[in-house]
Amino acid sequence: MQGSKLYVGNLNYSVTEAQLEELFNEQGTVKSVKVIEGKGFGFVELSSPEEAEKAKDALNDSEFNGRPLKIDEARPFKPRNDFSRNNNRRSY
Repeated sequence: MQGSKLYVGNLNYSVTEAQLEELFNEQGTVKSVKVIEGKGFGFVELSSPEEAEKAKDALNDSEFNGRPLKIDEARPFKPRNDFSRNNNRRSY
């Protein structure tokens, strides 16, 4: 694993950042936690790629608040292309 930031998917919508931080603290030192409200996923950053790999191995597919977690290395943010601005014009 190259980075120390993990994508955490399939979260119960009631999960808080504090709960997620507590879960991942058992695997290493948590630097940051962000739950995307109403979307069922979030991000956890640990202090090293080794700790992130350990957390992924330990927690992927484990049950948390009634749902199996889906954990993977977070991908870098890529801005979306805005196709609607230019490609929605119709020529007659």
